[in-house]
This record gives sequence, structure tokens and C-alpha cells, in this order.
Amino acid sequence: MHQFLVLTLDGVSAGMVYAALALALVLIWRATRIVNFAQGAMAMFTTFISLSVIEKTGSYWLGFGAALLAGLVLGAVVERLLIRRVASGPPLNAVILTLGLLLFLQAIVPMIYGGQIRSFPPALSFIGIDVGNTRIPYSPFDIFTLASVLLTMALLYGLFRFTSVGLQMRAAAFAPEVARLLGVRVGRMLTLGWALASMAGALAGVLVAPVVLLSPNSLDPVLVFGFTAAILGGLDSPVGALAGGLGLGLALSYVGGYLGVELETAGALLILIVLLMVRPEGIFSSIGHRRV
Repeated sequence: MHQFLVLTLDGVSAGMVYAALALALVLIWRATRIVNFAQGAMAMFTTFISLSVIEKTGSYWLGFGAALLAGLVLGAVVERLLIRRVASGPPLNAVILTLGLLLFLQAIVPMIYGGQIRSFPPALSFIGIDVGNTRIPYSPFDIFTLASVLLTMALLYGLFRFTSVGLQMRAAAFAPEVARLLGVRVGRMLTLGWALASMAGALAGVLVAPVVLLSPNSLDPVLVFGFTAAILGGLDSPVGALAGGLGLGLALSYVGGYLGVELETAGALLILIVLLMVRPEGIFSSIGHRRV
């Protein structure tokens, strides 16, 4: 029973990271109908920027803020300078472009920061919380991870649901030509969508880096998990990203705990294959009844 509790709590923490990366993929898919295969590499790049700020200033929180800011800027630059140039062409062009961006970022990071594996400091302790004479296997860092992702999703939900900017972003994504006729600056809204998505990816990067260590390729498996979570919840559903990330995190935690850690990636790929065969639109997909 104790092992099951530990695995469940570990799965919740990991699932929040997968949910953040899945959210980044969902936001970009909703805005431009592009699957961003460079999302993990972009998160890795912003995490290296964060680590550099932490090492120079000694402040984790300055580094945390730098990662989010770098994510916003990087997402906007990628959309304006790269994605916009191929958006009107065949979908394969955008796929190849994001794969090229992935390879470019993984090649340039060792030139700037070195290719060695780096340790990334956690925001808070990894040690479980003591309640009386009992230690709960859920650390302050786990709570910080959970709170950060939930707060980010709540803020984005409020932005999309209750603000005029959010309404314009939804209109630009679902009916760009109609939105232009109504005076919406579609290009600006798409840039904002990419910026917010990249920020969510940057959040995932700084949350997972203390666990997996940091290298140019360290977030590749996390991207697989995030993509699986996005497919599980539905590529057009932010709520599905949260549910998919949480469900996948729990499933992989149980697989790793009871069958072996080496089977986690294989388990994620198996879930992805089954989903694509049985329900490719995802569990929470809203295909067929979108509303602006």
C-alpha cells in the first residue's frame, strides 16, 4: 500500500510536467494546426538560459523568471521569422521546419554552454513533508510543481475565456479569414499563441530539469511523454492536456514501479500507438463542436 501511495504521488508530479508540455503542443496546434517537434528543444534552450542566470546571480527565482521570459520571446521569434513563412504552404513544410529547429537548437547549445551534463537546482527540497511522526512522500518541490502548472493553466483559461484578447486568439485560430474581416490582427494573435505555448514549455523545462539533469538531449523523452499526453487528452483541448498529462504520469509511474523504469518510454509509446489506432482525436477532443 505504501509503494502504491508513493508511486501515485510521484505520478502526479511527473504528470504535471507532462501536462505543461502537452499544453504547449495543444496551444500551437489550436493556433496554427502545426505539431511543434522542436518544443522539447525550445524548453531545453530556455532551461539552459535559466541555469546561466542562476549561476551568475545565485537566485533561483531570477532564473525561473528568465526561463519564462525567454520562452515568451523565443516562441514569438520562431513564429514571426520561421513559421509564418511556411504557414501557407504544404503542412509537411512546417513539420520539416520544426525538426530542423530541433536539430539546430541541440547543435548550438553545446557551443554556448558546453555539451556536458549539468545539474539544475530545485526550487525547494526533494525531501518529503513530515506531519507529526509520519513522513508524507510528497516534497515541497512536488507541491511547487503541482501549484505552478495548475496556476499556469488557470491563468490561461481565464485569458482565453474571459478577455477580449483571448476571444481574438480563439477567433484567429478557428476562423482566421472571418476574424480578419472583423478587424482581428490574426498574425499578432498567432504570435502571441506561440509565445504563450513556448512559455508553458519553458515552465516544463525548469520543473523537470532537477529530476532528469540537463543536457542538449535530456528533454527528448519528456517530449515523447508530453506528445502522448496531448494525444491522450486531445490535441485541441487544453483541459485534455491536463487530464492526459496526469493520466500518463500515473500510468508510467505504476509501470516503472512495478515492471521496471526501463519500460516507461516503451509504455508511453505503446499508449500512443493504441490511442492513434483506437481514438486518434483524443478523449477530450472538441472536434465537430468548436465555439468561439
